[in-house]
Amino acid sequence: MFSVGTTELKEKNHVPYIQFKNLSATGIVRHGFSTRLGGVSKGIFATMNLNFKRGDDPEDVMENYRRMAGALDVRVEDMVLSDQTHTTNVRVVTEEDRGKGIVKPQDYTDVDGMITNVPGIVLVTSYADCVPLYFVDPVKRAIGLSHSGWKGTVGHMGRKTVALMQEFYGCDPSDIIAAIGPSICQACYEVSEDVAHAFMQAFTKEQAEDMLIDKGNGKYQLDLWKANWYVLTDSGILPEHLAVTDLCTACRPELLWSHRKTNGQRGGLSAFLQLI
Repeated sequence: MFSVGTTELKEKNHVPYIQFKNLSATGIVRHGFSTRLGGVSKGIFATMNLNFKRGDDPEDVMENYRRMAGALDVRVEDMVLSDQTHTTNVRVVTEEDRGKGIVKPQDYTDVDGMITNVPGIVLVTSYADCVPLYFVDPVKRAIGLSHSGWKGTVGHMGRKTVALMQEFYGCDPSDIIAAIGPSICQACYEVSEDVAHAFMQAFTKEQAEDMLIDKGNGKYQLDLWKANWYVLTDSGILPEHLAVTDLCTACRPELLWSHRKTNGQRGGLSAFLQLI
């Protein structure tokens, strides 16, 4: 149904990060997805924790951001951070937002997705099993970055991001180059019956059957990668323009943070996307 193996693990200044080949090929963005390596955090946060809200030393988290900025060749001052609460709210980021959540206070809440057409601004969203969604329109020169856990996915967060890019920037979904980033895989993601039924109602019967495995005990294995593939292609993104990760946060504990794998004793990963 979709291609995998579309990511590259890179490293700069002893800071490893993950990139998507199709996003890099557009030539108009800088982007990356962090690992748990290359930072200065200690204890359960060691070493690259990019989440200010988990009890880590904020000075260590800021140094981690500086290190990621150096690796990606961007500036911390240009970053705009989300305020994630598992909504499908998408913010249109303007020049006034530059630096908010990192070097300036946030004056917004409940933001799980962001879009912009302002060059230089770095959109930043946070993860530890949920799905990062990247969007790059090389025709209208606009980008989007959204956080889609099960609640966001069942609410079709990707579709809402694409719709807002259409509304504000005149994007044609068939022009958008997109990626589904590192997150928890189906084998590692067991969900309850109520969650499974929410997906059965939000997707077609055929789609739901393709993304859910019924274990027969009131539990299901859910494939968030397939679910988001359906969301994005149903939104008009061409399958050949969509890269899907093969990196599971729970399967790769030496490289990535997983909330489930660590029982919540963890740091946080971040996705970064900048229009050049």
